[in-house]
Amino acid sequence: MKRLFFLSLLLGGYTSMQAQQTQKPPLHGKNWMAVTGKPLAATAGAMIFQQHGNAVDAACAMLAATCTMWDVLSWGGETQALIYNPKTGKVIAINALGVAPTGATPAFYKGKGYDFPPEYGPLAAVTPGTAGGLCYMLAEYGTLSLKQVLGPAIEMAAGYPIEAQTANSIERGKKYIQEWPYSKAVFLTHPGEKREAPEAGEIFVQRDLLATLTKMVDAEQEALRKHKTRKEAIMAAYDRFYKGDIAKEFVRGCQEQGGLITMEDLAKWKPVEEEPLHVNYKGIEVYKLQEWTQGPMLLQSLNILENFDLKSMGYNSTAYIHTLYQTMNLTFADRDFYYGDPAFNRDPAIKGLLSKEYAKARAQQINLAQNDAAAGPGDPYPFMGKTNPYLHFLTERNALTDTTSGRKPGGFVPKHDAAMRSGSLPAGVPTAYTGENLYAGNIPDSAYMDRLWRGTTSVEAADKDGWVVSITPSGGWLPACIAGKTGIGMSQRAQSFVLDSALCPFNVIAPGKRPRVTLTPSMALKEGKPYLCFGVQGGDTQDQNLLQFFLNVVEFGMTVQQATEAANINTNQLWLSLGGTTIKDREPRPGSILLNNTTSEKTRKALEQMGYHLSFGERTSGPVNAIYIDRGHGSLWGGSSNHGEDYGIGW
Repeated sequence: MKRLFFLSLLLGGYTSMQAQQTQKPPLHGKNWMAVTGKPLAATAGAMIFQQHGNAVDAACAMLAATCTMWDVLSWGGETQALIYNPKTGKVIAINALGVAPTGATPAFYKGKGYDFPPEYGPLAAVTPGTAGGLCYMLAEYGTLSLKQVLGPAIEMAAGYPIEAQTANSIERGKKYIQEWPYSKAVFLTHPGEKREAPEAGEIFVQRDLLATLTKMVDAEQEALRKHKTRKEAIMAAYDRFYKGDIAKEFVRGCQEQGGLITMEDLAKWKPVEEEPLHVNYKGIEVYKLQEWTQGPMLLQSLNILENFDLKSMGYNSTAYIHTLYQTMNLTFADRDFYYGDPAFNRDPAIKGLLSKEYAKARAQQINLAQNDAAAGPGDPYPFMGKTNPYLHFLTERNALTDTTSGRKPGGFVPKHDAAMRSGSLPAGVPTAYTGENLYAGNIPDSAYMDRLWRGTTSVEAADKDGWVVSITPSGGWLPACIAGKTGIGMSQRAQSFVLDSALCPFNVIAPGKRPRVTLTPSMALKEGKPYLCFGVQGGDTQDQNLLQFFLNVVEFGMTVQQATEAANINTNQLWLSLGGTTIKDREPRPGSILLNNTTSEKTRKALEQMGYHLSFGERTSGPVNAIYIDRGHGSLWGGSSNHGEDYGIGW
């Protein structure tokens, strides 16, 4: 029945989704809602809500739990968040992304033969941000103690039944894990046996991480005994992590294995609270983090799509798919050239990029009959009354990436990265890109798809008092290099920098600079009140899937659960942000498109005639997690994708 339903949509017309059955039931709650990427982590959020914590407390507990469960992130990674504060009626942004360490310069990496910083190992690490971001959010906007909020994660570090996905990821990556002594000691619980990783359901114990988290709580409790305030006590734990004995062991273990992070790097780093970016789409204010993430790409896309009547085109009709793809061509091209850490950029382009006038001009560039394989960055500076100081880089960029001139676009592959390329496809990569669906040319292979979909998780929480939280944390995923006896896996986010200004003048690596990341929590307000919070994992596909989720709700009337499961498209006509160490690994695949298996033959043929290279998947929504705030009924709706292990609990 579902196949026939989606087929009818793809043939062109749109019918009401309100009665359509979903594979997962929608979640309903009156008091609170907790949704995240792992069932045990959602339970951790529920535990905190039951202790009368608010949505920030619960979100921090879910964040801590997911970090303790590895697979797609760990404690050495990074955290990005949007929080709606009902006391002020404003959305605030938390930037807890680490920075490039001392010595991390283009010359350093080029001297080692890289076209990009490596994917794995100590030289892929930026400073850890998640621990600091969690402490800051909890201190400023939570209500409970760090001891309470870390309680579930501490219990899990002492031993929890490991899930099959994580256990199998360890086994697949064991030959790389064996190269890092501290990782080997933690992950390979059956050394010398045929299967060295834990088995699904085995009690997985992390003694070093348990000691680290306990030290943080001890610092908080000692501060409370000295009559410090709740905030001061939580920040005492923060200081122990970034300036005390935890920091010393982290730095020692990092440098022992060849990393660059110093004590000064950790002590100088701080999470940043900043103003989010937002645009108005048909009366709905949509919020994203600043251009150190890819989030504004979704905002730019909404501005462009506002110039088209999407609803009349029909959900996933040929016209809708083509318009969406061409819009993303333009906004990803802008992302790839203009986004980067605004603290390091003197002439930011973001005001022009988000202007409605610029969007209208870009919309007029769209060829409604054919894919534009040459779509490139626009020039937003005239829309700010300025002259673009970076246009000369576009010419250099074309020369740098030209493979017809005889120049080989990179060739050196670091040891760890070469090993990973020869491995099997990691968990989470859709089956669309295996077996008979692999094609030559612009259709991506499995290694490319690993880089495109490389995972993280999302954390969504809301409560009856109006607090709403959307977090997209990541970093330190398997196979992770653990820093000393801390139990903390180092981030791999440095790989999202570039080494040449011609590729992106705003995102060239430098000590103290944040890389431009794919991580992108989302929030929407209607009539000044929370309407949706939503997030997804999946590298460069994140804002593609979130854009379509939002349109599914706003344009096509889907419920939040229907919107998480509905068939999306994905484009590969973009520069990859993760993986690969050569230009060729990351360059765009013009016209390459992922479609759902249910796409009609009529639509397939039409798209091929328009210059697209098609591949297919059974589930193409991405693992979206979301909460809809139903003001009409005074309730909360939770949506959790049928794509992976994502899970939610409401009350």
